[in-house]
Amino acid sequence: MKGTVRSPIMVLLLSLITCEIYMFFWIYTVSKEMKEYRNDTNINPTVELLLCIFTCGIYTIYWYYKYSKMVYEAGQALNLQMSDNSIVCLILPIFGLSIVSALILQSSLNTLWGAPNVQ
Repeated sequence: MKGTVRSPIMVLLLSLITCEIYMFFWIYTVSKEMKEYRNDTNINPTVELLLCIFTCGIYTIYWYYKYSKMVYEAGQALNLQMSDNSIVCLILPIFGLSIVSALILQSSLNTLWGAPNVQ
């Protein structure tokens, strides 16, 4: 199943307007979309979200890395021209720039979801 194409600017604006509460919704939604797309029973969006919340954001740093890598691998399987942004998305939150990782990841997701051979 194909996920939803979202404007990275809207992700940024909704995050700022809601004092980053929107990011929790976004993390859950991206986890759910990747679970459905990959048909991966090992992905549990609720657990992913709870780990992000209850580790005070530490797991979120890994989450950005993990999902960026998943999106890159999915793009490679479809022969899409995509960059592996997983290391960048891992490092940015360490310096307080998790929103930039979210925007990079959303942009990569948009490339994946916009591919003509994605169902």
